[in-house]
Amino acid sequence: MSELSEEMVAELLSLKKRNLIKNPHGAEQFEGWEITKNGGCQWRVEELPGDCGKEFPDKTVQSYFATSFALCLKKQVLDLRAEGYSEELLDTVQPKITVQDWYAGRSDCGCTYQLCVSLLNESQETVQEFKPDLVSLEPENSDCSWSQVTHTFEGYGPGVRFVSFEHGGQDSKYWKGWFGVRVTNSSVEVQP
Repeated sequence: MSELSEEMVAELLSLKKRNLIKNPHGAEQFEGWEITKNGGCQWRVEELPGDCGKEFPDKTVQSYFATSFALCLKKQVLDLRAEGYSEELLDTVQPKITVQDWYAGRSDCGCTYQLCVSLLNESQETVQEFKPDLVSLEPENSDCSWSQVTHTFEGYGPGVRFVSFEHGGQDSKYWKGWFGVRVTNSSVEVQP
């Protein structure tokens, strides 16, 4: 890595680690989210712990997003420059970008969970992607506690300008209502 300019050092020192996801647990319903699939009875925000659910480990989180009997997906595309990260910093330093998501099933119905996070260039083409395998949660094989998935992007090369974060799922019994996976407290953080 080349020597950092005084301006870049000042920029790095001024940046605070913060969650770039807007409305990560539904306090403002779906504000900040683009609904990409709204199947079944559609997305809904519910209060924790919810019917047949478990308490969340962080007591400050009071709600979650619930999915239905057909696929429900929602996403945010984060503009890193608009969030205060210069092209020079992103291209030269390539700071680590850490993503996290929390998901849980219900004790009365199985469900699936999926996540896809992509680093995008100026044209919003994928530079690097994190897409873990589809997770199937069945009450007989799980205590339905909240699970966390985490991934850190590093060494991704120059040109990253956006982060696309998309997640969701559905129930596995096609029951009318909101018996699918629950998601909350999503985060995308650029490490200063």
